[in-house]
Amino acid sequence: MPELPEVETTCRGIAPHIEGKAIAKLVVRQPQLRWPIPDDLAKLVKGQTILAVRRRAKYILLDIGKSKIKGTIIIHLGMSGSLRVVKGQAPEPQKHEHFDLVFSNDLLLRFTDPRRFGACLWQDVDSNDNKWLDHLGPEPLSDEFNGEYLFNKSRKRTSAVKTFIMDQKIVVGVGNIYASESLFLSGISPTKAAGKISKAKYEVFAEQIKQVLTKAIAQGGTTLKDFVGSDGKPGYFAQQLHVYGRKDEPCSQCEAPIKQITQGQRSTFYCTNCQK
Repeated sequence: MPELPEVETTCRGIAPHIEGKAIAKLVVRQPQLRWPIPDDLAKLVKGQTILAVRRRAKYILLDIGKSKIKGTIIIHLGMSGSLRVVKGQAPEPQKHEHFDLVFSNDLLLRFTDPRRFGACLWQDVDSNDNKWLDHLGPEPLSDEFNGEYLFNKSRKRTSAVKTFIMDQKIVVGVGNIYASESLFLSGISPTKAAGKISKAKYEVFAEQIKQVLTKAIAQGGTTLKDFVGSDGKPGYFAQQLHVYGRKDEPCSQCEAPIKQITQGQRSTFYCTNCQK
């Protein structure tokens, strides 16, 4: 699944090509994604301009309008989605290429999603209700997200810290891979109750999350079999993972075998010797 670094990498990859460009049309070949593409979306966006490309959690937000923002196209990559900028003569769309955002300068943005868990939605600028974004916690790379914040939010919580940190109401975008990696680098067991962790430990944990995500973004996201960057090249961060996907391999710090367990229907990888 594309996680925050993959989504951020996608935003940075497509932005230079589509910001400031006028939309000629939206071509929808498969409207039935995780949520149906709105029937009137093609009419709403035609003739508008992409004013900004930004990210909130794992959502890609395309602000559109003319002199001012009219609304936002909200795209989610789901489990296997990707966006690709196509210049010149576009190749014939394949089975899983569900929509194209076509621009007036012989360029299009093509959405591919084999599993169809992604989404293409619309948010009017005048609407005060956004059911996809309103409930979300702070961004992990923001100043608001720090050890004190995590410590305060975790008090009296008995759930495991890995489950806690992956709660999008607590903080957005710390997915399975990066949660496992950050916990390892912080020396915290993923099974430990969130409410039993000290403020000092949370300060280390918050800083490690920031460093792991920043490094992943800089290197293009984590290589996953379903993810391809907007330039057609995969990310390369997966080569440097300490624990994720390394069951029974030696720990990089103590050489004890990495253990794999299941938490919340997700695989967790950790070192029982280094993480307490």
